Amino acid sequence: MKLRRSLSVAAAVAVVTPVALFAATPALAAGTPTAQTQNQPTYAELTKAAADAETAYEKAVTAEAEGRKTVEATLASLDSDTHPLKAATIAADKAAKEAADAKAAAEQAVKDAEAGLEAAESETDKAEAQKVLDNAESDLTKAVAAQQKADATAEAARTALDDARVAAVRDYGVLKDALGKALKAKDAAEAALAAAKECVRENGLTSLAVGLPSEVVAGTTVDFTLRVTNGTARTLTVDPLVFFHAEGERANAESRLEVEWSNGSGWQPLPGDGSVHIAHIDVMKPGEHSDMKLRMKVDSEAGAADAFALFAGDASDAYNPCVLGPMKRYDFELLPAGSDPGTVDEAEPGRPDENDDERPATTKPGTGTGTGTGTGVSAQGGAPGQPVTTGTGTSTNTSTTGSLATTGTSSTKTLALTSALTVALGAGAVFAARRRRATDTM
Repeated sequence: MKLRRSLSVAAAVAVVTPVALFAATPALAAGTPTAQTQNQPTYAELTKAAADAETAYEKAVTAEAEGRKTVEATLASLDSDTHPLKAATIAADKAAKEAADAKAAAEQAVKDAEAGLEAAESETDKAEAQKVLDNAESDLTKAVAAQQKADATAEAARTALDDARVAAVRDYGVLKDALGKALKAKDAAEAALAAAKECVRENGLTSLAVGLPSEVVAGTTVDFTLRVTNGTARTLTVDPLVFFHAEGERANAESRLEVEWSNGSGWQPLPGDGSVHIAHIDVMKPGEHSDMKLRMKVDSEAGAADAFALFAGDASDAYNPCVLGPMKRYDFELLPAGSDPGTVDEAEPGRPDENDDERPATTKPGTGTGTGTGTGVSAQGGAPGQPVTTGTGTSTNTSTTGSLATTGTSSTKTLALTSALTVALGAGAVFAARRRRATDTM
């Protein structure tokens, strides 16, 4: 079974530049006013952004790998003597060397001509030697110009080859930079989503029992009401949690307490000694409350014993899949059948044990997906999880003022919850693991 939960999503808000989105997404603190969250991305948007960032990163990884292959192939090709640019460079270098050799020969010819002119004695010999020198100097001038041209051509060929290499590496560098940015965006998206998944404590989300007596005689049935009030600034989806236990009972054993809750047309039983979410409230606005009818029958053979009930609101909103209201503990006394307690006061909510609201790290609501029952030991050393009971809940939302509301109609969606509960008998301490909520469907 999977938890189906309604998370309102601002459909008009498009998920753009992930890093900018996540940079403005700190985890919401308890009691954050709605006005301060209007510019915050919703949990649904963060989920989509994380998925988009993961997809973008995977594409960047693929592009970088392909780009690396391309640049390696391009550089290998450019180093081949058959590549046009490399062939042009080889030819230009050869021509430049030949031009340099020709210049050196021309320079030597000039030196030889100068020596011949100096050695000439007759006017005729001197005139002939001068002609030879003039021709040698003219040839040298041409050789110098040819060498300069050949050097320029060779330099241009080498530049073209180098530019091709640089361009290939630059193109790969763009892909590598894109991969780095995609990784940062993915990490930021995952961090933002993880922060949003952290359970938020809201003391204003209260769950109080009305009419639960402080003493109950075995063999009798008592009716009372669970009132859940949204005293927060958030609009919430709420799953009220209830748990009953009588002293001396072991986990998974048949309980002396039979508890049922009303769905408006009948009664739904709670597990014998397990905790359960009842009467799913899809939308509870700030200031609203919802009332659920419960009744408890005590086995006629039950002896005197201490007992207690725990009530809490497990919720979610558009920004956090795990919003937890404080757990309230009601202690009451079981009396043997036939007892006459006289006038009985209502049980008063006491402060739960300091560990009652702690959740094992592996079973925090909203931090993972799960199936109907848990099988592991809780972080506090709890017993294996209890089976989960679900049903169709009914309630009417009203303002926080006025009389108890008449139970109406509202659908309860399937819950996937993992129980980790240990009752430390004698000391009366309870370690209640609030149920895991799957976040894969919203």
